[in-house]
Amino acid sequence: MGTPAQSWRSDPRWPRARDVEEVLDARARVVVVAAHPDDETLGAGSLAAAAVARGIAVELLVLTDGEGSHPESTTRTPTDLAARRRDEAREAAAALGSRVELALLGLPDGGLTGPQEEQVTRLLVDRLGDARDVLLLAPWRRDGHPDHEAAGRATAAAAVRTGARLLEYPVWFWHWASPPEAPWDSLVAIGYDEDATARKGRAMAAHRSQVEPLSDAPGDEVLLAPELLEHFTAGVEVFVEEGAKDTALDDLHVDSSDPWGTAHRWYERRKRDLVLACLPRPHFVRGLELGCSRGELAADLAKRCEALVAVDRSPAAIARARSVVPEAVETAVVDVPSQWPGSTFDLVVLSEVGYFLSPIDLERLFARIASCLGEHGVVVLCHWRHPVTGWVLDGADVHERALGAPGLPPLMSTYRDDDVEILVLASPADRPDPGG
Repeated sequence: MGTPAQSWRSDPRWPRARDVEEVLDARARVVVVAAHPDDETLGAGSLAAAAVARGIAVELLVLTDGEGSHPESTTRTPTDLAARRRDEAREAAAALGSRVELALLGLPDGGLTGPQEEQVTRLLVDRLGDARDVLLLAPWRRDGHPDHEAAGRATAAAAVRTGARLLEYPVWFWHWASPPEAPWDSLVAIGYDEDATARKGRAMAAHRSQVEPLSDAPGDEVLLAPELLEHFTAGVEVFVEEGAKDTALDDLHVDSSDPWGTAHRWYERRKRDLVLACLPRPHFVRGLELGCSRGELAADLAKRCEALVAVDRSPAAIARARSVVPEAVETAVVDVPSQWPGSTFDLVVLSEVGYFLSPIDLERLFARIASCLGEHGVVVLCHWRHPVTGWVLDGADVHERALGAPGLPPLMSTYRDDDVEILVLASPADRPDPGG
């Protein structure tokens, strides 16, 4: 039978509803991701309606057509169901607000897990771009439904890459789980006025293939029964706000001992030599490499630094780096810019890393670097010049933003070829003396 809605709402830990104005403040867009038609309505319909009423752009991105909702039906084929559910999604979106933008992406129902997750993340990144002013809503990563959880993981990764604020909406969790299993400290409840609640009610009713039986035949039974719908009809929506995660780069290091070919590719060996040749001084007191991967460049930089700190957000990468760099090199798992190794450095190297940050995190990273540079500090940036898919920025974007970043030294020198560009930022006092 599932857990009744009243069991949740009567729990003393049930969160107090926040005003929707607080959640929508400073947001230019609300983007709702759904695994199937109706998820977006159940989980975030009132929030979408409230945003539309305030003139905020709202996009509904429905990943699949939900053609697998009635696998035992003898009266409807998956093709029939897909067409019907697309029509219902359009009607529901119109009920939420006339200016709601709906995108039906047509991915296979039941097929969002596995390699498809990264494709969904890339699709979302392309649509979101620089999303620092976006509220991004998605199914919860622990909702208990494979497609919901895959959509949630993919959206969480997109939130990291674009800088969006992420809220996740449970759907089946309310029905299948019980209050002791809830992440109470992470729940965010939002209250709505009568208009937003009424619009959500009309949108829910538009999903007739789910809230009503398809027919009297076996296999056509109602999927969203009244006791389930009751979780979504109280004028309040509850979201989970947990830290968004993107494990793609760490997964690369877990799956391969050398995912970039840094130990054997000519490009990688040549690039390291170029970086070393571009350093404006023969020796530095304390260096920092951000995003050291498996440590080949750090091992070379250690020869030019009295002390060197090499960090990466991937535990697998740092584990391998420790077997490559000299023992004197300090290595650590650090997720920049939210975390920072501290201290003062006179050399900071950022190689092939900047485009793996969201635009707002890249700005924060440059501010961190500026704050830790000692007198006569040098910053070196080295990035691939070809397109970078799946992230917002490319190498040219990173370097352009570095040149305009407050507090960083001015440009001293540039190296560029077909594959790589290196910028050296240093004050005029650090320019090499041609006389030796």
